[in-house]
Amino acid sequence: MTLKRVRKVQMREAEKNPSQWISTDRVVVMPDTCATDGKIQISPTKTLWLFAHGCAGLIGVIAFPHVEALIVFLTLTAITICAGHSVGMHRLLIHRSFKANKYLEYLLVWLGVLVGMAGPFGMIYAHDMRDWHQRQKLCPPHPSHDAGFWRDAWWQLCCQFNLSKPPIFVIEPAIKNDKFYQFVERTWMAQQIPLGILLYWLGGLPFVLWGISLRIFVSLFGHWLVGHFAHRSGDQTWKIDGLPVQGYNVRRAGLITFGESWHANHHAFPHSAKLGLEPDQSDIGFRLILALQRLGLVSDVKLPQSEPHREGLIRVEGS
Repeated sequence: MTLKRVRKVQMREAEKNPSQWISTDRVVVMPDTCATDGKIQISPTKTLWLFAHGCAGLIGVIAFPHVEALIVFLTLTAITICAGHSVGMHRLLIHRSFKANKYLEYLLVWLGVLVGMAGPFGMIYAHDMRDWHQRQKLCPPHPSHDAGFWRDAWWQLCCQFNLSKPPIFVIEPAIKNDKFYQFVERTWMAQQIPLGILLYWLGGLPFVLWGISLRIFVSLFGHWLVGHFAHRSGDQTWKIDGLPVQGYNVRRAGLITFGESWHANHHAFPHSAKLGLEPDQSDIGFRLILALQRLGLVSDVKLPQSEPHREGLIRVEGS
């Protein structure tokens, strides 16, 4: 039996009973898997998407410097990043750090899709593969952000790291077989269209350029920027002993990232819905989850103590 055939058979087995195979959540390591053997290759789709929205957003700023358009940009960016990306995509869909009413879950994840990074399956894949890489004894420079500022920007925003012998990726059936998620995954770029139509009706082309294109470009660039510094330097309240890639807290970005920049905390307790663990660490995303919990819309909110500590977790002295 060829190796390709073996991989197909083992993928089916992994999907039937993932608990026997998955080593890091949804990543299934095969006998021939290698975490370092691969190439960084440009993604024409990612590149075109980023630069098209960047140019359109720039046109909006120069040609239509309207206060109303700025308000639309700031409001939609806050809603999609906080409720969508941070709460819906990251803490709920990817980490399952709390449970939500199904229709609320759909709404939160859909708002996360509007950020413009990827569909729900694409976001899960990008997150978990990066997480798997960072848990290896040797992590390549792409997933570890171990490159210069502009090179890392190019790699993360316009390229992808393709392994020669990748692991198998298995998304749990409850998500993979969900019709809503399948539809949104196929059409994630087109999900901007209904919002664009509404914005055009409310304020014409300026609202579209600021509320769609500029928002997407700033969100993508900002997401990379925080990720870059959160894996290189900053405050470190916790570390994972023995791993070359660590998370750091980007203190100045705590408020504008709605809690996502407390990355040392997240590396330490990835299951936790609460990212800002210290009294002075702002976490608006967690405040939103608590508000939804008080309304009876979410439950089973996980905290750092909800699950056993990660192996090798160490509190940094003086923090």
